[in-house]
Amino acid sequence: MMIGGINSMYPAGTMGSYGVSFGSDASSSGVNPSEKAETGVKGVGRDSSQGECQTCKERKYIDGSDENVSFKSAAHISPEASASRVKAHEAEHVSNAYTKAAQKDGKVVNASVSLHTAVCPECGRTYVSGGVTNTMIKYSNESNPYQQERKAQDAMKLRGANVDLVA
Repeated sequence: MMIGGINSMYPAGTMGSYGVSFGSDASSSGVNPSEKAETGVKGVGRDSSQGECQTCKERKYIDGSDENVSFKSAAHISPEASASRVKAHEAEHVSNAYTKAAQKDGKVVNASVSLHTAVCPECGRTYVSGGVTNTMIKYSNESNPYQQERKAQDAMKLRGANVDLVA
């Protein structure tokens, strides 16, 4: 049995080549509420405008797998569209698993997708921060001598099991 790979898509910058990428203003988002009144800077989780905050504008997503799918180069996704875009991207990985299994006479035993959410530290919006697709593909190995012996033993066990003695 051969098992397929784990594929993932995360915003660009935190976990090696994956994660969230922030601009230079990201450090100012962690303002103490008591300092907010003195400095005029909004505190963590405060939505000051209807548009995207600077952190959300600069967040980029990138795929870290070795498959031919979307988001191979970093791209921006708005927080409102992140769920559907990440979900569609992870569906590409599932589709690739079925294609790969069909090409090599295998069978997809399991395919699961997990979406991850996060909260923007600047504006407090919840967004889909990435996803992981796990696929398991089973390939039959007819040239393996152990597999051939197992098939022979199964054939011996079943021999005579369905005999019609009425003549």
